[in-house]
Amino acid sequence: MLRPKIPTNPTPTGHLTPPVLVEPTAVVPSVQGPPPAPVAPAPTRPTVQLTPGTALALVGGGTAVVLVVGAVLVSMLLAVAITGASVAVCALVIRSLVHADAKRR
Repeated sequence: MLRPKIPTNPTPTGHLTPPVLVEPTAVVPSVQGPPPAPVAPAPTRPTVQLTPGTALALVGGGTAVVLVVGAVLVSMLLAVAITGASVAVCALVIRSLVHADAKRR
């Protein structure tokens, strides 16, 4: 009933031209100019020195990031747990209502 249609690759219908033959040409050396002037090397960037103050700042910043990310993850887990508990309570109430309605009949 539902069969996929596989496209066929039709053969080209236009004129096919043979590839053009490229013949190599002779390389003519150019006239030598004066050699380029030597370029001064770029100044190297200074190395980063880690002082006790910057190390303490890095540790403090890393700790703050870990605490913030942890708080966000824990709050998301708590939200999922509360949602699951409320859905379970709703299911129990609905089951109780249906069961009580079935007993009356």
